[in-house]
This record gives sequence, structure tokens and C-alpha cells, in this order.
Amino acid sequence: MPVPEPQHRAVPAADATYGADLTLLVIEADPTGTFSVPELPSAAGARVRVRSARNLTEAGRLLTDDVDCILLDLALPTGSETRAEARTDARPDGDHTGAEVDGLATLKHVLRIAPRHAVLALTAEDDAELAAEAVRVGAQDYLFRGELDGRLLSRAIRYAVERKRADIAQHQLTESRLRAQENARLERGLLPTPLLQGSDLSFASRYRPGRSRALLGGDFYDTVRTPDGTVHAMIGDVCGHGPDEAALGVELRIAWRALTLAGLCGDELLSTLQQVLEHERESEEIFATLCTVDISPDGRRAGLCLAGHPAPLIARQGRAAHLLPYEDGGPALGLLPRARWPRRQVELGGSWSLMMYTDGLIEGRVGPTGTQRLGQDGMVAMINRQLEQGLGGEELLEAAVAQVRELNGGELTDDVAVLLLNRDEDLIRRRGRSLPRPRSGSSAPASAQRPPL
Repeated sequence: MPVPEPQHRAVPAADATYGADLTLLVIEADPTGTFSVPELPSAAGARVRVRSARNLTEAGRLLTDDVDCILLDLALPTGSETRAEARTDARPDGDHTGAEVDGLATLKHVLRIAPRHAVLALTAEDDAELAAEAVRVGAQDYLFRGELDGRLLSRAIRYAVERKRADIAQHQLTESRLRAQENARLERGLLPTPLLQGSDLSFASRYRPGRSRALLGGDFYDTVRTPDGTVHAMIGDVCGHGPDEAALGVELRIAWRALTLAGLCGDELLSTLQQVLEHERESEEIFATLCTVDISPDGRRAGLCLAGHPAPLIARQGRAAHLLPYEDGGPALGLLPRARWPRRQVELGGSWSLMMYTDGLIEGRVGPTGTQRLGQDGMVAMINRQLEQGLGGEELLEAAVAQVRELNGGELTDDVAVLLLNRDEDLIRRRGRSLPRPRSGSSAPASAQRPPL
């Protein structure tokens, strides 16, 4: 007969602490009524209240929210449906007797209707194997009927309750760890992979979300090379620091990549991204800043668009690093419905390093009182000192983020994203001279073909 499932309380039964009053539900099979629970001694002033049920149906009615532990007689008769299910679940070695199958079927029924309650299995002394199997199936402990006394039962009840509580806590911890690992894998998969195959530019990046125990924040960046040889780079920042902002940043990054590969750039691209933002944001107060750079195939010129975002920093060979022009920038995406974003032409030169960043890098606190911000001027001075030390690429970005954190006096509360594009004209020339010349009448191998400089 199917047993009704009781409604379980929000606080698990196994969450009882030592010294608290407990309620024991005894499910026993003595048809003569001679079986009785021994008198239970109180511990630290606590009491153990006892309820009795003669079958599983009655147990289902008595299994209310205040029951902490169940004492189940494995000799309890069970229906044919439950017995058949137990035979299906039996071990393949086929060593179970009929009594063992019935006992395990009864236990599995109880474990299903009381998944968060501690369970003690009661059996005869000559059923040691069945008792051990009951623990393997899910009971917290077992007791022999002939050895049952009040002190032993009281101690077993409290042990079972505490063990069940520990099992539930361990299960929740394992689930939490698995969920965290899955979230980490998902977040790592959402971080960009630059598409620069065939380009003479080198790429480096650093990303540090402001949210605790997160891998992804509201900052986003990407870099792709289109078939005409142009390298497109972008960095942006969604206002806010929560998971919704992080998700919106991923949507904007993916939309930017798709639109860029489709041939859009400048004002047309930013206008389309603003439409994406307006459709996807949770409220009209959400906006995003953005900086895009389109580097020509020869690597010497670039188009710059700013949408409320800090201007990139450029370092040319033999000259101090400085900010690119930012007077012609437009508003952040999502602020003005019919905004425009002019595209400014910038001369880069032969050899250069271009650093794009979010405001998390410049808004950290500095000074003995911690009331001042690093700002763009402070960042430029810091980068110049590190360039004078010969740092570049990954080392430069690592040192920059580390020093900003040190000046702040601890972890930064805002997201930080930094990317660095570098072009070394001397290295490009050396590589060009080392390439094998194709024989007459044959084409150069794919590995020797390079974009126009």
C-alpha cells in the first residue's frame, strides 16, 4: 500500500542539538503488544518522548514535524509491492533471504518518507548481517532487540540524530562545492578568447572581478581580427557589480564580436549595441561605458571611439606613455536615446604599446589617509615607472594591478579589466627576413603568408 509522504518542516529534524528534548517514533511489528520501549533516562534535563506505530500507514500519519528519530523494527510486515521493489534493489550476489528483503523494503520505505530524519534499525541478535546491511542502505545505526535498555537506546538516539545532522551538512557542503565548480566552469567559458591569428600584434590581459568568490564581473573586453587585416579591440564596463551586470557584460561582448565580424564599426556599431543594452537591461538606470579601437592592417593608425569610457594609454618607443585624445567622446551606452559617437583617427607609429582599461584600475584609493583616488594621471605616472624598469606584456599588467591593489591598502572593490596590444616593428622586420622565399611558379606556404604591413 502506498504510504503518504508527510510535510517536512523547514528546519530539519536532525538539527536538534544535544540536551534538547527529542521525539522518538517507534515502528514495531509485535502483534501481541508485548514489545515496549525501555524507560529512557534524561540527559542534561532533556526528555525523549515516544510515539508508537504498528505499520507504515500509521507511521506516515504520526511522522509530524517534531519527530527527531525513528526506531524501525526490520521484522515489520510489508506489502507485496514493496517486497518486489526490494528484490529489484537487492545486491546481484543473490544472498538476501526473504526476511532480509522484507526488512530492507520496509527500511527503504521509511527512508523515502523521512529523508531528513535519523533512523535506527531494530533487529534480532542473530540478524547481524541484516543489521549491517541496514546501515549500508541508509540507517544511522542498528540495535539488537535482546540487548535493548534505556541507557543504550537514549545514547543511540542522540548519536543517530547528530550523525544525521552531520550527514546532511556534508551533503549540502558537497552540493555547494559542486555548484561552485560548475559556476566557475561556466564563468571561465564566458571569458573571451582573442581572435588574432595572422596578426603581428601581441596581446596580454588581466581580469579581476570585484565580487567575492566570482570569476566574472560587469567589466568585459574582446579582440578580433577581421579578414581585411584590421584588428578590433574593445573594453567596457556595466554599472554595478552583481551577477545581472556580469551577464549583461557578456551579452554586450558577444554582440560586439558578432557585429564587428559582420563589418560594423564606429557610430553604427555603438548605436546597435545601445539597442541591445536597452532591450536586455533590468532597469532604465543601467548603462555601460565602452572604448573601441580599430587598428589598420599596417598597424600604424587606428580609429578610436569613446562612450563615456576612459581613454586608452599609448607608449611609443623612446617616448613616455600618455593618454590618447578623449575630447571627442560620446555618452555612455543607455543614457541618451539618440546619441552619437564620433570616430577619431589616431596615429600610432611603428612600434607602440596600447593599454585599454576600466575605471577599476584608476579609482583605487591612495595616500596615507586613503581619501584620494589614483586617477588617470597617477596611473600614467605608475605605468611610466614600470616601463622604465623594463616591464612589458603580461609582467607589466601584473605589476600594474598589484601596485594599484597595494596603494589601495587591500582588495579592490570594483571590477578591473586591462588589456595590452603591442607592435614591435623591428621584430616584424626580422621575422619577414627569416621567412623562406617561395620557389618560382609556386605559392608560399600558409605559414609564410603574412598580412600586409
